Amino acid sequence: MSTPRSVNGPQYTRPLVALLDGRDCSIEMPLLKDVATVAFCDASATSEIHEKVLNEAFGALLWHTIKLNREDLQKFKSLKIIVRIGSGYDNVDIKAAGELGIAVCNVPGYGIEEAADTAMCHILTLYRRTYWLADMVRSGKRINNPEQLKEAAVGSARIRGDTLGIIGLGRVGSAVALRAQAFGFRVTFYDPYLSDGIERSLGIERVYQLQDLLYASDCVTLHCSLTEQNRHMINEETIKIMRKGAFLINTARGGLVDEAALAAALKSGFIRAAALDVTDPEPFSSNSPLKDAPNLIVTPHMAYYSENSMREMREAAAHEIRRAVTSRIPSCLRNCVNKEYLMGGICGSLNTHPALGGPGALNNTAGNAAAAVAAALGISSLTGSSINSTIGLPLPPSLLGAAANFPITSIGASSSGNGGVPSAGGILTNSGGPTAIPALLPPSGNPHLPQNAMAPYAPFLPPGLTAGMGLPQLNQTPISRPGNSPASNGTGSTASSGSPSVTSVPSGIDNMHASLAAAVSAFNPGASGFPFSSMVAASNSMVAPKNE
Repeated sequence: MSTPRSVNGPQYTRPLVALLDGRDCSIEMPLLKDVATVAFCDASATSEIHEKVLNEAFGALLWHTIKLNREDLQKFKSLKIIVRIGSGYDNVDIKAAGELGIAVCNVPGYGIEEAADTAMCHILTLYRRTYWLADMVRSGKRINNPEQLKEAAVGSARIRGDTLGIIGLGRVGSAVALRAQAFGFRVTFYDPYLSDGIERSLGIERVYQLQDLLYASDCVTLHCSLTEQNRHMINEETIKIMRKGAFLINTARGGLVDEAALAAALKSGFIRAAALDVTDPEPFSSNSPLKDAPNLIVTPHMAYYSENSMREMREAAAHEIRRAVTSRIPSCLRNCVNKEYLMGGICGSLNTHPALGGPGALNNTAGNAAAAVAAALGISSLTGSSINSTIGLPLPPSLLGAAANFPITSIGASSSGNGGVPSAGGILTNSGGPTAIPALLPPSGNPHLPQNAMAPYAPFLPPGLTAGMGLPQLNQTPISRPGNSPASNGTGSTASSGSPSVTSVPSGIDNMHASLAAAVSAFNPGASGFPFSSMVAASNSMVAPKNE
């Protein structure tokens, strides 16, 4: 493991991030090396993953060649985030991951142009039979006259006027629709998850039943994700609904097609030709029922690939891991696909790796109480950079680096997971670290925070609070409460009465006290060591009735 990161406080080791099913980390490592230790496993199953990764990995990157079910996920003891390098995540049990407190993310915005171009390339190849004609020339077949060409190019078809049926009008499906229109296709689509009107914006047609699309299409192309509900959606029964002599293209997921049924349809000629970029299983096996099927093109799951898209995809995955390490999970994540499965209690504890001292060290109770205190004081929540914009003053240097002053640990966390050092509240560092400050101030007697550390903020805090913190008291200008004017007794003194006539604080301070008391009750004063009781007592004494 790499040298512990230098911070203003205790020394911590960087969290471990592992590429599970690959070896090349040349793009990910430069983006993560300052916040994490990056390792690779090159495994095809969890049984091949090193025990150290299973016990210590905070994050995992993976392609599509390894599967993680509930049993596999339970082997990871410290895992908080999985990022699938790609858009599909059917190789991860996202429900089980969420219930185990593991966020799962994907990279949905990469390779859209490449995937759409590949689908169109397959469509054009099937219509014009260029693959088979080129293979004939390569093998030495001589085609000298129209009769020989007719025999060699049998099955070639005109594109213009044919109907292209798209199943799944997501990013790639929409891109295919736009490209197909340029070639003269009449485009229709089936997607039960889209609201009405999208077809008008693209100038295409829509059907609301899968069988309607299959019946009306000369060519069917699949662009949907794989679920248990749509597995083998192209099967013996649905193939019978298709037009005789139709084409089939699949650049989405191999499990969408029943390969035995497709092989039979190709051999009988009911399906004229098919092009598959994905198979089930992958890679394409010599035992596949499609191995002897005629008029079939199989490519090795490359539709998304180009040098540009590969770099963009891997960078996006690394940035998602970086956000997870340095910020709060899952709110910091851009493409978390299992938020609905993350349990409420665990969701609150899925946050910054405690070694970095970020906001992950605050548990739900502390966070709620901190918000209550902030509301009681009439200021924004004391986290992140918002305190600077609220108060308008720079943070005092003595507040920086007090990492060990806040004995508040995260839910489900223990000191043994980070080298025996308790998880700390957020801190500001001068080494490019997190930029969050603790939600509450440490005890006034803490040696790491001098008594005058908060003195610059005294003018912005209620007088009772400053008294409780031992800060200098400011002179208060008496303010009359409505309906209670001071009455003179003619001797220069104010007459006493059953109710106070003048107080040294605004009239709304009583409400502030009630809110502060409610906020204080959310904490265990004995555990935190924060002198709330003395603060409230001092604050109450300052607003007690006074006779002038």
